[in-house]
Amino acid sequence: MEHTTAMDVRIYYEDTDAGGFVYHANYIKYLERARTEYFRSRNFFIAQLASDGFVFPVVRLEIDFKAPAFHDDLLSVVTTPVRIGGSSVTLCQKIVRHNDGKLLVDGFVTLACIGPALKAKRIPLAIRRMLEAELENAE
Repeated sequence: MEHTTAMDVRIYYEDTDAGGFVYHANYIKYLERARTEYFRSRNFFIAQLASDGFVFPVVRLEIDFKAPAFHDDLLSVVTTPVRIGGSSVTLCQKIVRHNDGKLLVDGFVTLACIGPALKAKRIPLAIRRMLEAELENAE
């Protein structure tokens, strides 16, 4: 299994700001969607995990905006695990423009695993094993 997952995003007029660039907050939406697809492609569904008592809120987000995207650009959001703790996981996420391969956004996001009482919980074993295998394959 690949240790990365890429999700494509087409930029529409509604994604841009008055300057014609993608509005910065929209990149956070693209990263969120890509994280959901990363887990979905591995048969872990966010709604089912929440129903089972495991929620994964963002507790840290570090983003470097390298270059802008524009209307009609096709972007690829790449997600790769980089660290797993007892009740957290850190993913590297990059947004790259298809036509020229330019890195537009470089970031890291840390997700905590919490239960219904908003207390930290250990990451479910199946997810932990998948992440550990992918980390091992990346080395």
